[in-house]
Amino acid sequence: MTDMKVNIADKSFDTHGAILQNLEFSARRGEFIALVGPSGAGKSTLLNILAGLDQSYGGSIQWGGAELESDDTKLRLGMLFQEPRLMPWLSVLDNISLVMPQTPDQFDKASKLLADVGLSKWLHAWPNQLSGGMQRRAALARAFAVSPQLLLMDEPFVSLDLPTATRLREELIRLWERDKPLVVFVTHDLREALAMADRVLFMSSSPASIVLDYQVPDHESRHIESPEIAELQNNLLTSHPGLLSGLSGNAEGEQDD
Repeated sequence: MTDMKVNIADKSFDTHGAILQNLEFSARRGEFIALVGPSGAGKSTLLNILAGLDQSYGGSIQWGGAELESDDTKLRLGMLFQEPRLMPWLSVLDNISLVMPQTPDQFDKASKLLADVGLSKWLHAWPNQLSGGMQRRAALARAFAVSPQLLLMDEPFVSLDLPTATRLREELIRLWERDKPLVVFVTHDLREALAMADRVLFMSSSPASIVLDYQVPDHESRHIESPEIAELQNNLLTSHPGLLSGLSGNAEGEQDD
């Protein structure tokens, strides 16, 4: 069953011309999709469109058969950015509970989410009292606080040291496997995409379209430094040597169907 259909005929900016063009894909709730492409290809622009933050484009995005912008579409959306974007004047607990429905057990649910990401001892701390990795964990808890059907993530683990990023990836996978939202995850790191996602959408250079919809083979390890992920990456780039620069040709220079 398809939950989301994306068909962006054209997205342009006055100063840059066309950014996205003839970009199409479908997805269902429970999938983990990574977006990979050259810098400036429009990955963040695409996320803004999916989030409903940018409605100035030609095309259609549907959720459950209805237009995304329609009043009939009731979509629970979570977002995670490169920066945690916690409100500095609110405690960690209040940052999470703020986005949740106001119910008698609102704070209990927020506390449970923070415990899920290892922050049970920091409920009443201010964001500036947390390390960078802890702030990212709080932001991850906030993204799941609305029980999202669609979770959009824009390089959420960039610039973190490897142990911290590894722990956050593990926590994300655990929460995703529990709640099963549709995840659209932007990354520049192909190993991260192969380790985390079950599909990787490769974008061309601008104006961007999807040049390869890659179904990641089953694998046991989700650690980006594992030999298994390294082998997957090597095999993929051997078959499609131009992928990371936005080309779709295979090793013999032919075009994909």
